[in-house]
Amino acid sequence: MYEHTLTDGTVWLTRPTAADIDRIVACCQDPDVQRWTTVPVPYQRSDTEDFLDRVVAPGWADNAPVWAIRTSASSQVEGMISLAPRGVGAREIGFWLTPENRGQGLMSRAITLVCDFAFAPDGLALDRIMWRAIVGNVPSATAVRRNGFHFEGVARSGGIQRGTRVDEWVAARLPTDPGGVVAGWPTPA
Repeated sequence: MYEHTLTDGTVWLTRPTAADIDRIVACCQDPDVQRWTTVPVPYQRSDTEDFLDRVVAPGWADNAPVWAIRTSASSQVEGMISLAPRGVGAREIGFWLTPENRGQGLMSRAITLVCDFAFAPDGLALDRIMWRAIVGNVPSATAVRRNGFHFEGVARSGGIQRGTRVDEWVAARLPTDPGGVVAGWPTPA
């Protein structure tokens, strides 16, 4: 797969590179990124180097892109968003955002860009995008709920975070689902 930069003029999604290593390391020190994702704790420079080599590079080669979220074409990394393989025609969306950029609609914009590209016939032409998050991650649930994802339930002990089983919320969006707010989510998502 060739690299795709996605933008709506407010948010830019580009492939993260070695030039972003120090910024990614700094971002991954955020307690909420560590609480709700599977990043190693403590998070070190070697973790970002490994991420670029073992996740980003093969992801782009295998139609499972990882984008850095930026607020201009040349700005620093403010978050990450990716589509991990989950079988033929399916990917799992995952993301995080820096504290200073939360609550401004950037993640919703990024999710819209990724879903539009993922479902487009000249993009990835996916049949399904799923989302999973540790139960209680309301900001993540709110972001996908606003972008057409339908709540599918709770996977009890469905995930592993740093060696411990955790319950996960599960949702998905299909290409026929409109991108707006979806009802049927548990409160307070």
